[in-house]
Amino acid sequence: MSSSAARITAVDTYDIRFPTSRELDGSDAMNPDPDYSAAYVVLRTGDDDTADGLEGHGFTFTIGRGNDVQVAAIEALRPHILGRPVDELCADPGALSRDLIGDSQLRWLGPEKGVMHMAIGAVVNAVWDLAAKRAEKPLWQLLADATPEWLVSQVDFRYIADVLTPEEALRLLSEGREGATERVALLKERGFPGYTTSPGWLGYSDEKLTRLARQAVADGFTQIKLKVGADLADDVRRCRVARSVVGPDIRVAIDANQRWNVDEAIEWTRALAEFDPYWIEEPTSPDDVLGHATIRKAIAPVKVATGEHVQNRIIFKQLLQAGAIDVLQIDAARVGGVNENLAILLLAAKFGVPVCPHAGGVGLCELVQHLSMFDFVALSGTTEDRVIEYVDHLHAHFLDPVVIREGHYMAPTSPGFSATMRPESIAEFTFPGGTFWAADLNRQKEQAA
Repeated sequence: MSSSAARITAVDTYDIRFPTSRELDGSDAMNPDPDYSAAYVVLRTGDDDTADGLEGHGFTFTIGRGNDVQVAAIEALRPHILGRPVDELCADPGALSRDLIGDSQLRWLGPEKGVMHMAIGAVVNAVWDLAAKRAEKPLWQLLADATPEWLVSQVDFRYIADVLTPEEALRLLSEGREGATERVALLKERGFPGYTTSPGWLGYSDEKLTRLARQAVADGFTQIKLKVGADLADDVRRCRVARSVVGPDIRVAIDANQRWNVDEAIEWTRALAEFDPYWIEEPTSPDDVLGHATIRKAIAPVKVATGEHVQNRIIFKQLLQAGAIDVLQIDAARVGGVNENLAILLLAAKFGVPVCPHAGGVGLCELVQHLSMFDFVALSGTTEDRVIEYVDHLHAHFLDPVVIREGHYMAPTSPGFSATMRPESIAEFTFPGGTFWAADLNRQKEQAA
């Protein structure tokens, strides 16, 4: 079998978990003890004698328990993928996306939201990883080099055509290509601006906050973020510490992780206004479009940001229609993969709202950098008020980890979606039988004996 006749011959899944809760990495007011985890999928195209040896890697992010449910959801999609011709998949990932979303019996579990939609995103992202590898381009470049017409064909306009038509999307993408060559050169030279949440986890001591905030400024970051929402007095103290360390010219964003009612969000944010927060992130339920609009009106000039838990393009459409957010935060793995994130980036461009992606987690930095870089090169054409979140955890487990230089994400050069995890990391941290977890279980048994 030649590579041109290759098909998907296996869909392998892995429940990968890292024990981040033990150091309180990732802790916030709503999620005090997260174990950063990945429901991971590998699309295999045959053995060395029957294919080109390339694989598609994808995943969705969870924080521990429930990762087994997420893996099972990915496995439920296997019949849609096995046997598919690789050439056809890579030429039109949107066709698979439509098929997966259109499975009526699985769609009933959403529709287009929750565990099944995240599973679809993992699989669709794996296809894009495979397509970029076969094209011998990093994903951002594959997208930026694509014709506007083909990109429009990859977008599902159902439920959003009342505010964004295919014709409007084609115009935005055609206009976005103007000056792309110069922006590619700038991107390769300077990178894309980032900000860091590493100093701001809620479980960290003031001493650790101080040390990491000072380091962030030294590393060239011009924005940091603090978790808030558990205790107002603690938040006042921590914001005071952070502001005293970074000075008046560094942006300090705050993130409540959905902790508050609408009235609480307004009162709490006003109480922290003396520290000049740049935005308040996830001040209330991600589904409460009108609540976000109320909060935004009441707390200006503090900006409202949300999106990491927004479940699909339709809710993003409504947030934009309602004037409910100042900053739109895409997540590479929450929605249905690259295709749906293309729709969301187009919606943001239509409404002129800057996109500042959610990242961190396991591999989210690796993925979402590609989407922002495409947006800069071939859609929005700017990095003004646009930053990608950066969290300094778990990058060493990937073959093509992010590279940060002077507070900027450097453009990936390796083909693919930067999603391929090291085989030794998979072997060590697969739950519950990987070497780390097996040894951990033995230690627990010995301590209990």
